[in-house]
Amino acid sequence: MEAMCVKAINTNSLAFSPLRKGNTFLRLQPMPMRSVSCAAKKDTTDKVCEIVKKQLALPDHTEVCGESKFSELGADSLDTVEIVMSLEEHFDISVEESSAQTIATVEDAADLIDKLVAGKA
Repeated sequence: MEAMCVKAINTNSLAFSPLRKGNTFLRLQPMPMRSVSCAAKKDTTDKVCEIVKKQLALPDHTEVCGESKFSELGADSLDTVEIVMSLEEHFDISVEESSAQTIATVEDAADLIDKLVAGKA
C-alpha cells in the first residue's frame, strides 16, 4: 500500500452556535473540505524517503512520507547532516548550511531539492 502525503480536514461535521453581538446574531458557516499536498515532485519525495530510511537504518515496515519529521524518526543533528550529505550526493546539488538548518521534514528536503535542481537547469 502506497503512503500518501495528503492531509484532509473535514469541517462539515462541526456544529457552530450562533454568536450574538448586540441585537444581531452572527452565523458561522463551516468551511468546505480542504486538503494540503506535497509541493515537491512525487519522485523526489519518494527518493528522499528512501534515503532517510536507509540513513537512519529504519525497519522496512516504518512508514515515511512527506510529513515525517526527522526528529520523530529518531534523527539527531548529526543524522540530519548525514541525510543532507546523502541527498547532495544523490541529486548532485549543494545545500547551503542556512538552508540545511531549515529542513525538519521529508517534504522540506524534497521541496529544497526540487528548487535547487530547477535552479541548476
